[in-house]
Amino acid sequence: MNHRTKHMKSLYERKQYIIGSGLISISLLLVCLIVMRIVIGYGWGETLAVMAVILVGFVAIVIFGYKLLDRAYNDMEKVSGEMIDVVEGDGELAEEEYCQGTTGILYTNFYKMVSYLRESKQREMDEKIFLRDIISDISHQLKTPLASLNVFVDLLLDDKVAEPEKRKQMLKESKNQLDRMECMVLSLLKLARIEAGAIQFERTPGNVKLICDQAAESVRYLTDKRNQNVNVICDDDAELVCDGEWLTEALINLLKNASDYSPENTSITIEVENNDLFTRIHVKDHGMGIPEKELANVFKRFYRVHKEVNPNSVGIGLSLTKSIVEGMGGSISVRSVEGEYTCFALTFVR
Repeated sequence: MNHRTKHMKSLYERKQYIIGSGLISISLLLVCLIVMRIVIGYGWGETLAVMAVILVGFVAIVIFGYKLLDRAYNDMEKVSGEMIDVVEGDGELAEEEYCQGTTGILYTNFYKMVSYLRESKQREMDEKIFLRDIISDISHQLKTPLASLNVFVDLLLDDKVAEPEKRKQMLKESKNQLDRMECMVLSLLKLARIEAGAIQFERTPGNVKLICDQAAESVRYLTDKRNQNVNVICDDDAELVCDGEWLTEALINLLKNASDYSPENTSITIEVENNDLFTRIHVKDHGMGIPEKELANVFKRFYRVHKEVNPNSVGIGLSLTKSIVEGMGGSISVRSVEGEYTCFALTFVR
């Protein structure tokens, strides 16, 4: 139903109200005339006076009612018109424009419904964009290792590599490529689940030192090979409300990153700052550092500052760490001086 049809309908209903009120007035006056003249026995003068008072009062009530009805109709027409415009995508709703009476309740509820639907649609669009980006990233990142594997397999199947040592080297490289792809896919799946809200972090009180020690122990196989030492500086009774398992994984990612970009015979430090306002975990290395212009990019998926250092790195660890920390209500930042150190700080406000 268009606006013109609705307007004509409202005019018709107003006319009906006026005609109905007139008929009621005539009927009421006739009843009063009969009662006062026949039943009570008033004279014509008294009867006309009483009927005049009744008529004036009734007319006032009718006029007042008509104004209320007219106002209600006008508000309803305006609200319904805006509703139609919004549904058709040609208009916007002004929050709390109508705040009184039934029309205000209708408008407010409609506004809430439209806001909810728009938020849901935006979330759906964001999820589609994120899924599209994830699929694009996976296909792009898998293209090169898959091509290498295909070449290696073809050479091995065709017996074009006779030397056992070369065959062994090609198999080893194939295994490295498979490990890299597995790591990338698993990390991307974790990242996608976190970003989509499919993972609910269980925030319970946990011992921070125990979490840091577990993370350090998990990367010992890596740091021992490079003669690197991980020092944990934390009070034994320091507590943090978090998901201990996921926080441990976030710290492992930071420690692996620190180990990869630090020379041998150096130390990596995990230092916990704990007070009544917040808990902050610093992970600091004394490696090659990050150029200042690159600091804003370190949390992007597949972004690597020094690609030559670890060719097998997939560049998802820091992005995953950021999602984990923010998923638990925290924040992560980084500061670095090129050639001296890099320090990541995980902050959780109490």
